Amino acid sequence: MTTDRKTVSVGLLSTAHVHTDGFATQLRDREDVTFVGVADDDEERGRETAERYGVELLSTEVLLDKVEAVCVLSTNTTHGKWVRAAAAAGVDILCEKPLATDLATARELVDVCEDADVRLGMMMPLPFSAPARRAKRAYQAGALGELQVATGMNRAKLRNRHETGWSADPEHAGGGAVMDHTVHIVGLVRWITGQEVVSVYAELATMHDGPETEDVNVLSMELDDGTPFTLDGSWDRPDNWDYWGDATLNLVGTSGEINVDCFDYTFRETRDEGTTPGINSVYYGDEPNISLLDDFLNAVRENRPPEIDGRDGLREAAVCVAAYKSAERGEPVEIEF
Repeated sequence: MTTDRKTVSVGLLSTAHVHTDGFATQLRDREDVTFVGVADDDEERGRETAERYGVELLSTEVLLDKVEAVCVLSTNTTHGKWVRAAAAAGVDILCEKPLATDLATARELVDVCEDADVRLGMMMPLPFSAPARRAKRAYQAGALGELQVATGMNRAKLRNRHETGWSADPEHAGGGAVMDHTVHIVGLVRWITGQEVVSVYAELATMHDGPETEDVNVLSMELDDGTPFTLDGSWDRPDNWDYWGDATLNLVGTSGEINVDCFDYTFRETRDEGTTPGINSVYYGDEPNISLLDDFLNAVRENRPPEIDGRDGLREAAVCVAAYKSAERGEPVEIEF
């Protein structure tokens, strides 16, 4: 990448998340970024990551003194401590989702960042995908008419990180598949339509012996204009599925229909020999996380909010919290922001 844009100094706060390598690779390879280093509460994990990308493992205080922005890639339940530390240091923040696993913390983190006048962005890549961008343009042009129903899917394989990693450990994840996958499609509906989810009825189940939390879920929601919105966010794809999962949205209106497949740019590869025989779907489209990071870095340079910010994170986390309340009570629950 060649650029004449101002270089932004960036560090990583924690390397616990499965997306750490993806963002670290971008930070290392971009010419408009100085990748300063890593801070981690797991020294061995942090050192391995720092060495892999040719940067230093630093204390949190030293790293925050050297950077303009950070990526928070911690476990879900520890986002708060990293966000608070960065905000106190006046450092802009790009945080993994969900913003928090309880509503009080999510509200607090938004307020902390606003009071400190630092930008708080969310690692929510779907609005930056080409299919989602086309869908929003079509929706805003009136191609749909009046929205009548929305249905979405964000399913994934029950991968090792779910079976043995922290994503299925309530202590670190704050939940299971609901906490992991709800925010993406809820965020996409909010971003395209401008509407909020006002209530949710959740049905949860555990299909496998491994996870301590739900790996199957269906959410029946209502938008603020009364439109029904359903979401399947399950970890139910078999191990031999041809792709990691999906992220799709179908919007039906009085004048038309909009179908969004955020990872539609794939072709199927079939092998009958080698180490990985079988059918595999290979993605060849633009990587949404590149555009997401572009937007965040430009927000830092231009002193503006990122396109997907902390208030979006608050609203989407609120849906997750309400979904768990609904499952516990066995009835629909209104969303509180």
